[in-house]
Formats: sequence, structure tokens, C-alpha cells
Amino acid sequence: MNGNSRRKKIFQSDMASYAMILAAYLAAELFLRSGAAGSLFKGLLVPLCIYSIMALSLNLVVGISGELSLGHAGFMCIGAFSSASFSMLMKGQGLPNGLCLFLAIVIGALSAAVFGFLIGIPVLRLKGDYLAIVTLAFGEIIKNLINALYFGVDERGAHFSLKDGAALKLAGGGRIIIKGAQGITGTPKLSNFTVGIILLLLSLFLVLRLMNSRTGRAIAAVRDNRIAAESIGLDAARLKLLAFTISAAIAGAAGVLYAHNLSSLQALPKNFGYNQSIMILVFVVLGGIGNMRGSVIAAVLLTLLPELLRSLNDYRMLIYAVVLILMMLFTSSPSFLSFRRELLLRLRGRGKDGREVS
Repeated sequence: MNGNSRRKKIFQSDMASYAMILAAYLAAELFLRSGAAGSLFKGLLVPLCIYSIMALSLNLVVGISGELSLGHAGFMCIGAFSSASFSMLMKGQGLPNGLCLFLAIVIGALSAAVFGFLIGIPVLRLKGDYLAIVTLAFGEIIKNLINALYFGVDERGAHFSLKDGAALKLAGGGRIIIKGAQGITGTPKLSNFTVGIILLLLSLFLVLRLMNSRTGRAIAAVRDNRIAAESIGLDAARLKLLAFTISAAIAGAAGVLYAHNLSSLQALPKNFGYNQSIMILVFVVLGGIGNMRGSVIAAVLLTLLPELLRSLNDYRMLIYAVVLILMMLFTSSPSFLSFRRELLLRLRGRGKDGREVS
């Protein structure tokens, strides 16, 4: 395959991914405007965008750089609390909602990127299981630290404490923003489905552009054979750190969307704990490691499925587990992969050898 045909194939694949998301958005909007959508469907739209963005973020680390991270919920937590704190500080200042949300996304993404960079410097020297364990510990440390943090402001500036609210010693008129385990209450609900889709498209564009760039190919080369990549002058540590930092920034942006979809934000295990990171990893694995479109599809299906099966009560999780097994076989089993390839060739009017058939 020459360079022009390769670029054309990549362009077509990228356009198909964007078109898939836009088509899903238009279909959902039409369903909403028809008046037939229930409260459950409306409540799932923003979480679908959040989990899709998180799947893209983690797939950048797992699929492109080849590292296993189990602490991505920690970056999401950093983005959520940093942006929610900013929005609470701006509350009542006359800042337009659109501008406030835009600045919150920037602050959340940058905060997570900074932590990703600082954590990545020592952590990315590790490999395999060691890296997974350290990133898992990082996610738990972040969650527990925020649960113990008290943050308030008054005319003298910002105050922090790990003891209680009284230890902040705020002057008259001061207010507490983060209240330890109670988190942040009163966050303006600025997130909506349209904002979520825009952020998802931007995240997908950033990831795909990185994948198809010289830098992305260099990261993939380091993943495939680090020794060979370093022998031709590639800085493996810098490239892996770049991918990890960008991934953390995207996860932080997802956290902003999450924080501004709730009126009360708490660092609970179900929101930012170990299980959340594992769930995002399941999306990546089932969608296909390195397959960004597949990650989005898996995130949507596996988020919708438990809710669609809720009426089945005791059989809900059984069916969910069976679907997980079937998806895993379909995306990873050699026989299923061969069947998919043969079926695709036949649909395109070609034989097993790839030649045209009458």
C-alpha cells in the first residue's frame, strides 16, 4: 500500500468515526424533540459522552503507548474538583455560562495534565504489572486526599486544611468550597448533551491526529520495540510521557463534564475509585485495544445495557455478563476475527483471497 492510498484509508476511517458520532447525536436529538424520550434516557446522554471520552483517554495509553494504567479515574477526579471549585468561585460574578464552562474545561484539563506529567516522570520508568499497581495507588490516593481536603476563600485569599472546616479560620463573609467527604455542593449544572458531543468530537480529533502523526507513529514504534526505537534516536521516555500527559488532560476534561452535570460532587469509590478505572479499561479492551471507534461503541453499549435490562431484575447482570463474554470473543477470538474478515470481503464483493467475485 503506497502513501497516498494509506492516507486516503486513514481519512475515510476518521470521517466514518466522526459521522457515526454526529449521526448518533442527530438521532438522539430527534428522539428528544419528539417528546417520547423518558427521564432515564435524558439522564444517560451526558454520562454516555463522559464514558466515551474516558475510553478514548485510556486507549491512548493502553493502545498507542502500550502501557497499562489503572488510575485514570484519579485524573477524572482532579479535573472534576478543580473545575467545580473554579465554577463555585465564579458563581455570582456575572460570568456568562458558556464562558464559565469553557474556562472550567481548560482548568480541569490543565490540572489533570500537570498531575499526569508529574506522576508520569517517575511512574513511566516502571513496566507491566508494576506500572498498573502504582497508577492504581495514585488513583486511590487522589480520591482519599480530596475526601480529607477542606478548601475555603475569604478576603485574605485561599485556605486549605486536612482537619476540618473550622481549621480554615475564615474571616467574616468567607465560604467553604470543598467540605471534605461532603465534597462540593451547589455546582452550576452547565453540562448538556450538545456540550458532551462537542467535547467527545474534540477528544476523538486530538487522539486520531496524534495517532496518525509522526509523533504518534514514534510512540507506536516505542511500544512495539523500545530498544530498536531508541537505537534510531527516539526518546522513549519523552514520547511515553507525552502520551500519558495528553491522556490525563482528556480524562480531566471528562471530569469537568461529570462535575457540571451534578449539583453535588463527592469523591466516592463508585465515581472515582478502582471500579471506575476497571470499568473504563473494560470499554477499551472490548472495543479493541488501539481502536478508538470501537472504544466509543463499547462505552455506549455497556453503559446503556444495564439500564435497558433493569426491568429483568435478577437476570440483568447474568445477561450483561453473557454479552461481555460474546463481545470479548467477537473482538479477540482468532476464529471470530477470520469470520469477520471473510464476511466483510463478501459484503464488498470479494473472495477470501481479496479478489473480485462475480
